Amino acid sequence: MNCTTNLLGFEVSTLPVTEIVSSSLLGEKQLVVNTLNPHSYAEQKQDYEFKNALLNSDVLIPDGSGMVLAAKFLNSDDIDKIAGYDLFFETMTQLSKTGGKVFFLGSTETVLKKIVQRAKVDFPKVEVYTLSPPFKKDFDDADLTDFSKKINDIKADVVFVGLTAPKQEKLIVKLKEFTHVKFLSGIGAVFDFYAGTVKRPSEIWLKLHLEWLVRLIGEPKRLWRRNFISTPTFLIDLLKCKIRKDAK
Repeated sequence: MNCTTNLLGFEVSTLPVTEIVSSSLLGEKQLVVNTLNPHSYAEQKQDYEFKNALLNSDVLIPDGSGMVLAAKFLNSDDIDKIAGYDLFFETMTQLSKTGGKVFFLGSTETVLKKIVQRAKVDFPKVEVYTLSPPFKKDFDDADLTDFSKKINDIKADVVFVGLTAPKQEKLIVKLKEFTHVKFLSGIGAVFDFYAGTVKRPSEIWLKLHLEWLVRLIGEPKRLWRRNFISTPTFLIDLLKCKIRKDAK
């Protein structure tokens, strides 16, 4: 059984989130699980390092309705959207059954403090550690050494990186080499969603595949580019790919 579907050159997982998480937590191999959505697809076209980070992920999950549409349009595959929040919540839920350690790298001290407080209630068997990294365009070798040491010292099982793409994916490539964890994933805005500093769209908007619209209205300055530049780029490439495929 094929567990992926090829979307514009990327092998995207067709497995349910429960299976993805269980394989990462129970398996011997260290796994990097990242998300692919129309915005990250558009961004990687101009950024080789980002493209390489996505291609070398062990698992790419279909983050967003656009990826569900692409799977159906190109390959007639019916897949479920897996948002970063779904991946995060399922990981914490499974880890809470046996206990484990999770390291949150990213965001501000205020957001991280709220994550720790909420996780103590939601997942009391999970030990939560955090680090707010220095605000800079690129992390240097000293930063990487510091991050890796802190992660390894606590013997973390899972590392969630909450930075903007592609910064988080590029950092994860380096962390994989220097850390000894079961599972690394870049989940961006999930830090704010879980902390409650940014409100996640309600379930009805998620079911209607209109989460993007609610988020755009709430954060127009930050999200206009992904909706008015990245999404059209993705859709145009999707159409071109379909035409080439049908012409064969």
